[in-house]
Amino acid sequence: MRKLFLTTILVKCCVFAAFSCTNLLVGKNASVDGSTLISYAADSYGLYGELYQWPARQYRPGEMLKIYEWDTGKYLGTIPQALQTYHVVGNMNEHQVAIGETTFGGRSELADSTGIMDYGSLIYTTLQRARNAREAITVMTGLVREHGYYSSGESFSIADPEEVWIMEMIGKGAGRKGAVWVAVRIPDDYVSAHANQARIQQFPLNDPKNCLYSPDVISFARERGYFSGSDADFSFAKAYAPIDFGALRFCEARVWSFFNKVNSGMGQYITYAQGKSTDPMPLYIKPDKKLSAQDIQEMMRDHYEGTELDWRYDAGAGPFHSPYRWSPLTFEVDSVKYCNERPIATQQTGFSFVAQMRSWLPAPIGGIFWFGVDDAAQTVYYPIYCGHTEVPHEMAAGNGDLLHFSWTSAFWIHNWVANMVYTRYSDMSVDVKKVQSRLEEQFRTAQPRVEQKALELYKQSQPEAVHYLTQYTNNLVKEGVTEWKKLGEYLMVKYLDGAIKKEENGQFKRNPYGLPAFPSRPGYPKEYYRKIVDQTGDKYIVQPLGN
Repeated sequence: MRKLFLTTILVKCCVFAAFSCTNLLVGKNASVDGSTLISYAADSYGLYGELYQWPARQYRPGEMLKIYEWDTGKYLGTIPQALQTYHVVGNMNEHQVAIGETTFGGRSELADSTGIMDYGSLIYTTLQRARNAREAITVMTGLVREHGYYSSGESFSIADPEEVWIMEMIGKGAGRKGAVWVAVRIPDDYVSAHANQARIQQFPLNDPKNCLYSPDVISFARERGYFSGSDADFSFAKAYAPIDFGALRFCEARVWSFFNKVNSGMGQYITYAQGKSTDPMPLYIKPDKKLSAQDIQEMMRDHYEGTELDWRYDAGAGPFHSPYRWSPLTFEVDSVKYCNERPIATQQTGFSFVAQMRSWLPAPIGGIFWFGVDDAAQTVYYPIYCGHTEVPHEMAAGNGDLLHFSWTSAFWIHNWVANMVYTRYSDMSVDVKKVQSRLEEQFRTAQPRVEQKALELYKQSQPEAVHYLTQYTNNLVKEGVTEWKKLGEYLMVKYLDGAIKKEENGQFKRNPYGLPAFPSRPGYPKEYYRKIVDQTGDKYIVQPLGN
């Protein structure tokens, strides 16, 4: 989904991307170290990947906040500004509150063009006002109740160091201010996910510790004719976002792929992921083993590898087994409609993150916003601590945009490399993974030492600790983008014109006379040549002259 960065009311326009965004959620007892985790991929062809930031501020009574729609930049209205706002970097605030989202759309007649709060403004306004996840839910629902909800149906991931929640919300239509919503707490030893389809089915009606909902969420559905059974049987998803093939194959399939990786019993839902059955998966499941932030980073890079939805070996994958297809998601041949798969990792991602919240550390050190730009499979996740006060130049607003390339922009350097990889995926992705893994392993190895020093500084001066972590991360980003640029140069040299330079001991080989060794010319894989012959028959047979 398109996000808009506003510090000096900078407005950018973009095009809404259907079936975008994926969130993975992990309770504190389902993680290896007791942290809570949520992830988010902001997927849109109209999104420029950059790191957002709002400093904490105090305001005078009566000051107003202008709201602009995050997808388009359209001015929606004003709301009263909070007297005190909190520091926010990316999608995490200084209290280790993190919020992500996916749009499910739902019933189109429930959109309210007169509302002021769109989903993006709701996220970033709330992050500036909430100290924990429950308070975030109260702030979000209060804002739409007071000022109206402008967007279509939305699923939100909301987490703090202790709790992880999913909240689903949809408006009431023109002339009916507010929204109907349900928020469910994910049990501490469970994981969940959502990907552009409402997922909350039945929910407890009298368990405020684990479930909150608008008073009219069921009665409004009855009023509109969406539901007629007993309250205990009410399903938010069925009432407000009826399922269809696209919701299953393009959206729920991503949830299934995550669940399938962490729980050995989820294979039974493959027909659901394929759009062949409609019996829903659980909202949350217990993983077979505890998960780390690194595990979630890797799962954000998923292309359905090794499952029935793996699409690296059909004709559409080309000769180098690409798990990507150019949009749109569907196409027609002889009046029959077909689909492409829509995995978690996709080329149109503007940015993605894994938010890690740790209760046993001071908030400026405990909250890590692992942040990367472009396609999650081709990105590097950098540790942005939640007290971070200075956006690195490589990820800052104004350093390039979608229409202007910048050699110092992380977004553009990663896109430059990724668009080379897409053309020769099976070979180049191996080279990318080596650099990606090396950089991220360096971050993890240094983390205990860096955080120990930050803790020592924190005991003397919180600002000094924050400054130290800010400079540490900014140096990592600068060095990492330099490494990624070198990677792009290496790929260009190694695979120039379809040949492959020979290597030895990490260097390109030379002949005995000091000149570059003649490259290998592997051509295409054997199975691809077979496809060519199957399609063209005798057309390319080599025959002796005269026959």
